[in-house]
This record gives sequence, structure tokens and C-alpha cells, in this order.
Amino acid sequence: MRIFFATDVHGSETCWRKFLNSGKHYKADVVILGGDMTGKALVPIINDGGGNWHSTLLENRETLSGEEQVAQFELAVKRRGYYPFRVDPDELAELSKDEARWHGLFDEHMLATVQEWMDLADERLAGTGIRCVVCPGNDDQLEVDDVIRQAQTVELGEGRVLEFGGYQMVSSGWANRTPWDTYREEDEPQLAQRIAKMVDQVTNPPERTIFSLHCPPYGTGLDDAPELTADMDLKDAGHAVKPVGSTAVREAIEAFGPALTLHGHIHESRGTKRLGKTLCVNPGSSYEQGQLLGAVIDVDNGKQVKKFVLTSG
Repeated sequence: MRIFFATDVHGSETCWRKFLNSGKHYKADVVILGGDMTGKALVPIINDGGGNWHSTLLENRETLSGEEQVAQFELAVKRRGYYPFRVDPDELAELSKDEARWHGLFDEHMLATVQEWMDLADERLAGTGIRCVVCPGNDDQLEVDDVIRQAQTVELGEGRVLEFGGYQMVSSGWANRTPWDTYREEDEPQLAQRIAKMVDQVTNPPERTIFSLHCPPYGTGLDDAPELTADMDLKDAGHAVKPVGSTAVREAIEAFGPALTLHGHIHESRGTKRLGKTLCVNPGSSYEQGQLLGAVIDVDNGKQVKKFVLTSG
């Protein structure tokens, strides 16, 4: 059985489309998205009148003239993983004064985009025989799960034991505590309990089991992230790194010994690591460049996983 795994697309339309094409491209039986699928911010496109607009993307101000330029800019925003919306100056001023309305508008665009992605998946994957599993990550709101559940071709991974090709896979997008107080994070003891509850449902032997846990195991090099100062700035201009993964995840892997574990969360720590016989994979993420980083992994009848390659495209 061949698996294609990617993670942390953070709202990038380009990466999602590439992910949907990955099964056919890599001849995979199952494609898995490991978490953090939604974007992080709204980008207002402001109407200046007379068919002229302006907006700012990544600190670059853009002046737009006519529908064609606006539409092209909207696509560029979506490729970067943000949510564009059109607004006039008065409306934007009112929104800026009302944090609740701003957050509500973000939720509306975010969930609508997830629904569009599920519709596109149903269109692209129907009849292909390719299984598609998505497990939202710590940056994804809990409401995202309900949208995924309604899809015809995409299976929600969170908290479940899924079976394919003689293997069972447990999935969770929850992480240990981060400095950003995200939607799905908790203390290590609670995370350990969450993982144990799923693993208790596994009936396969370890060599026929896969863990898809968004947070990488602590101290494996798959969890090395830039260290932050007390003011949330990069320490030593980003050259200082430290492990930020989960001890609960590592302990679960070492205790159970699954054939394969799939992780994300730390974009910079692309690589693989073995804990005992378990192959641990973090393909990393370059979503802002529209580049889909992934891993193609062949699992073979309960044998140690030896055939794998990290991909980019």
C-alpha cells in the first residue's frame, strides 16, 4: 500500500489542489492531510471608486484597476493562504471598530473555503478509488470538523481509528501547549490521555498500525523550531532552535511501536527519524510559496517501513 502524506497547507488554494492531484501523480492508494488546513487572516480589498481598488498583501500595497486585476489579486491572496474580501472604506472602518464582527467575518470566509475545498475534493476524487483522510490541526477551529464530515470523498481523521490496506491508523491534530494559545492544544498529561484513548481502540499489532499525530515527538529533530524571546521575537535572528514537540507523543510511540508515524506542526523540521523500529516522518511545509511538501511511503505486509521518499512540487 502506498501513502502520500502532506500537512500544514494553512489555507493555500494551490497546495490543496496539488494535494488532491497527489494520489494520481504518485500512484498512492491513500492521501492524508495531517493538519493546519485553514488560513490565518483576512485581506480586505478596498474600493476606491471608479473601478479602482487597493489592498496590501505581505506588506506590499497593490493598486488595482478593473475586475480582471481584482480577480487576479484575489487568486494571489488565496494562493498565499489568506482570505480576500471586497469592502468600501466606510464598511472597513466600521469593521475595524468591532472585533467580534471581524472575527465573525473571518469564520464565515474560513468555513466557506473549507466547504469549497470539500466540494472540489468530491469532484476530483469521486470514482478514483483513492482514499482521502484529513485531520485538522491545532490552528484549525473545531467547527472545521463538521464541514469535513459532510464531504462524500474526504474522511475526517480526528479521534478515529481508520482501516485501509490491512493497517489501522489513529489520528489527532491536538498538540502540546504553544505560545499562541491555538484551538487544539492542551497540557501533556491530557494529550497523553487523548492518544491513549485512541490507541486503546486499535486491534492490529504494532507492525500494522500507523499514528498520524500532528505534533512531532519531542527531541527527535522533527520538532526543532526557532527559539523565541520573552517579547515573541526570534532569538539570535532565528539561528537559535530548540525542541518543541510533545513528550506525550514520543512516549506513545515508544510504548506501542507502530510501523509508521506521520507528523507536521513544525514547518522547518522536514525529515525522518526512527524511534526503535518506528519510522517517524515530518515532510515540513512551504505553503506560502505554493509548494506542496510531502512524503510517499510504501508499507508492506507488516514489515518495517523501508521505502519512502520526501517530495516537493
